[in-house]
Amino acid sequence: MKPAVKVTITGAAGHIGYALVFRVASGAMFGQKQPVILRLLEIPQSMSSLSGVGMELEDCAFPLLHDIVLTDDPAIGFRDTDYAILIGAKPRSKGMERKDLITENAKIFSAQGKSINRYASEYVRVLVVGNPANTNALIASANAPDLERNQFTAMTRLDHNRALGQLANKTNSLVADINRMTIWGNHSMTQYPHIDNCTVNGFSVFDLVSRDWAIDHFIPRIQRRGAEIINARGLSSAASAADAVVDHVHDWALGTRDGDWISMAVPSDGGYGIEEGVVFSYPVTCKDGEYEIVKGLELDELSISRLKASEKELREERAIIEDLLPKG
Repeated sequence: MKPAVKVTITGAAGHIGYALVFRVASGAMFGQKQPVILRLLEIPQSMSSLSGVGMELEDCAFPLLHDIVLTDDPAIGFRDTDYAILIGAKPRSKGMERKDLITENAKIFSAQGKSINRYASEYVRVLVVGNPANTNALIASANAPDLERNQFTAMTRLDHNRALGQLANKTNSLVADINRMTIWGNHSMTQYPHIDNCTVNGFSVFDLVSRDWAIDHFIPRIQRRGAEIINARGLSSAASAADAVVDHVHDWALGTRDGDWISMAVPSDGGYGIEEGVVFSYPVTCKDGEYEIVKGLELDELSISRLKASEKELREERAIIEDLLPKG
C-alpha cells in the first residue's frame, strides 16, 4: 500500500463534516489504493459530538482508514497534514450584519492560516469551504507567508455541480455528457454560471437550450439554489456540499478529465481583467496536484460585466478585513 495521506477536516462534527468524513475514509477522494489518516479538528464544546463521529468511523471498518485523530488543538490537527479542508465557520445569526459575519470569520481563518503555516506539510493543499469562502481563503493564505498562494483554494464546486445537474435535467442528458461548465467569481449571489463554452455529447449546449433560458432561468436558479434548499428542508446543503469537497480535492490531486475543466476559486493572476488580490473562481484544469487557469476564452460584454460585479463584491469583502491582512 502507498503511504497514508493525512487529511485535516475542521468542523468535522458539523453537518458537512459528518457527511464528508465517511466519503474520505471510503476512498472516494483519493481512490481505492490510497490509505488515509483523518485528523478531525473541532472546537472544545463539540468534542463530545466528535467522539461519536470517531466511533462511527471505527465501526465502519474502512479498509483504507489508517488512523483517526480527534482533537481541538490546531498543533495536533494540522501537524504535517497533506490536505486541510476548512469547513468550520461562524454561522450568521439573527440580526448579524454581513460585515460582522465577515469580520468574525476572518479572525477564525486568520488563526487557521497561521497554524497551517506553522504545522502543516510544506506541500499542503488547502480547501476553504466555510463562508464567505473566497475571502476566508484569501485571509488564510495571507497568514501563511511560508506557503505559496496557489496552495490555497475556495470551493465553488458545489455551484459547478448544481449547474451540471440543472443542465443535465434540461437537456435530458447525463452529467458525464457535459463538458466545460464554468462558475466565475464569488461563491455568492454575484457568481456567474457560464455555459457559452459548454458541450453536451460533443455539441454546443445552445443546440439544446436557448440563451434566454440561460439568462432568465438557469443563472438565477444556480445563484439561489442554496436558499431554495434551505426553504425546502429547513437546513443548508450538507451532503451535496460534502460531495463537492470530494470532487474538488479528487480532481486537484488526481487530475481533471481530458478535454474538460472544473471551477475552482483561486488567487487571481490578473487573468480575464480580474486584478490580483482576491480569490476568484475560474475554469481550471488539474494535473499532478497542480491547477492551471484556462486561458484565452472569449467573453462577451454581458459576461465581462458579470465578472466585474463579482470582483467588486470580493474587493468590498477584502476592505472589511483589510486590517487582518499582514502588511508587506
